[in-house]
Amino acid sequence: MSGAITCSAVELSALLGPNATAAANYICGQLGTVNNKFTDAAYAIDNTYLLFSAYLVFAMQLGFAMLCAGSVRAKNTMNIMLTNVLDAAAGGISYYLFGYAFAFGESSGGFIGIHNFGLKNYPTSTSDYSFFLYQWAFAIAAAGITSGSIAERTQFVAYLIYSSFLTGFVYPVVAHWFWSPDGWASPFLSENRLFGTGAIDFAGSGVVHMVGGIAGLWGALIEGPRIGRFEEGGRAIALRGHSASLVVLGTFLLWFGWYGFNPGSFTKILIPYESGSNYGQWSGIGRTAVTTTLSGCTAALTTLFGKRFLSGHWMVSDVCNGLLGGFAAITAGCSVVEPWAAIVCGFIASIVLIGCNKLAELLKYDDPLEAAQLHGGCGAWGLIFVGLFANERYVNEVYGASPGRHYGLFMGGGGKLLGAQLVQIVVIVGWVSATMGTLFFILKRLNLLRISANDEMRGMDIARHGGFAYIYHDNDDESIQFPGMSPGSPLPRRSDPPAL
Repeated sequence: MSGAITCSAVELSALLGPNATAAANYICGQLGTVNNKFTDAAYAIDNTYLLFSAYLVFAMQLGFAMLCAGSVRAKNTMNIMLTNVLDAAAGGISYYLFGYAFAFGESSGGFIGIHNFGLKNYPTSTSDYSFFLYQWAFAIAAAGITSGSIAERTQFVAYLIYSSFLTGFVYPVVAHWFWSPDGWASPFLSENRLFGTGAIDFAGSGVVHMVGGIAGLWGALIEGPRIGRFEEGGRAIALRGHSASLVVLGTFLLWFGWYGFNPGSFTKILIPYESGSNYGQWSGIGRTAVTTTLSGCTAALTTLFGKRFLSGHWMVSDVCNGLLGGFAAITAGCSVVEPWAAIVCGFIASIVLIGCNKLAELLKYDDPLEAAQLHGGCGAWGLIFVGLFANERYVNEVYGASPGRHYGLFMGGGGKLLGAQLVQIVVIVGWVSATMGTLFFILKRLNLLRISANDEMRGMDIARHGGFAYIYHDNDDESIQFPGMSPGSPLPRRSDPPAL
């Protein structure tokens, strides 16, 4: 803990007079005990803060699950819910065995970590179990993003394989590059930083959102669109999700969890920036929560009016995606920009999302949750945004003041930080394309990727999971009902799809 109490028995005995050595030793011993208590309390406060943030980030999995469930058709609800559970479960084991070591173990040439497999020799002098839990929650968030892109047409075994591979290897390597203290592009390096500054991606617009989004992009491209998504002439047909209520519920849960995702990425709270002042890391955490909020709110409103102008409708699902796009974009720079800049970030993030969706329709690309457009497109914009708007003072507070530390181009800091951000975009796209693109291609060649056309038409719940997600009783005649059935209709056989 900074500002620790120090005591010298020799100096103190000189002040107390002759034969005062014993008294001086006693006083210094008591002060040392008090100092140790303060240090222990600081560690406890910081670890508690990090654990609470980890719980918030993990709660985002529930948000993902609700958002995904509401965004797919009712006949695929059970399938998408199960994949969200398995993202967390499979990701937990793979990240424990391999992922954490690759991400934060002692570096091999700045490319990949090579220590702490299976948390061996852990905790270390610089990290504790709370840090592992927090980083695991981030890893499974990336896998959850990908599952949305390939929803409603992917074999169950493919989910297990890609989720383990993504959280155990692909994502951790990217995290090591930009978040490990000795990653080759890390802003935490003491010397030889990329372009003299390193790439700034505070909470993961690139590391989490772009990785998940680009992985989903390749999965959806290799699988192809869902049956009925595009007519023979190329006109897009909306295959809308079955529950706007679940979409809104999931969005609010993700919004709530983002306050652990972004402010929690400080990992510590009890660090003063100015001695004897009420200004410290707690202030930076509060500012980060504000910038996160403003970017999301601005993106939501911009999307609301933008889609109203383009389609003539006020669409709640579009507003929810716009909100999340604003959050994904601000995640990289939330700690190093002014609140007014966050409004700019959210405004442009909405335009990026709308543009990416239009491009996806032109290219006949089908992503049920717009995950690649939202997380990949808005995540890339978020990295560029940092290179333009990062504030010098905040960069020095968060990453440490040092000679040659660059900041945003529009803030007078030159173009080197922007250059580092562009490098990050290129290497993430290249790495994820080479790894996840190859994996999805192999799965397709082995007939392990896409379900049959018959199963897709029937719905994955009945075809692969033994039943429907929704069963309820009608109050009038007590007959069992399924989505889309009128009261009194005969029950479908197990081989029949639900009427939708």
